[in-house]
Amino acid sequence: MQKQQFLFNTDGKTCKICGRPLAEDSEDTLCPICKEHELFQEVKNFIRENDVNEFEVSSEFDIPLGKVKKWIREGRIEYRDTPTVGKASRLRNLKCEQCGKAISFGALCPQCLKKQNAKGVGLNIPNPKENNASMHFLDTEDKK
Repeated sequence: MQKQQFLFNTDGKTCKICGRPLAEDSEDTLCPICKEHELFQEVKNFIRENDVNEFEVSSEFDIPLGKVKKWIREGRIEYRDTPTVGKASRLRNLKCEQCGKAISFGALCPQCLKKQNAKGVGLNIPNPKENNASMHFLDTEDKK
């Protein structure tokens, strides 16, 4: 019996952080998940140490601008409200998706988020009174 060939090496190269198996031909020492996490940490530290905008972050790390903006919308990174000494405040053009108010991270300002949470928007809680579910069969013809 011939030994199966696996896409991932089960007894060789693994991610140095989490131990996940890596592809045999991979030149990386990190799996894609850990690599993404490491990149995010570097970006976060870079933003903390420098007064930069999303375009400069994208350029510095050679990553798509959309990825940086996605992290901002998700609330994973934010820009400080106060400018660095000697530098003017930089507008990031990040606006609340509901009211248009300027925000430093996420997709909604605190007021709209509070309103949304009070309404229960985003929670998919089924109403048992409206549940008209029943079982259906594909072959419903009576066979006599």
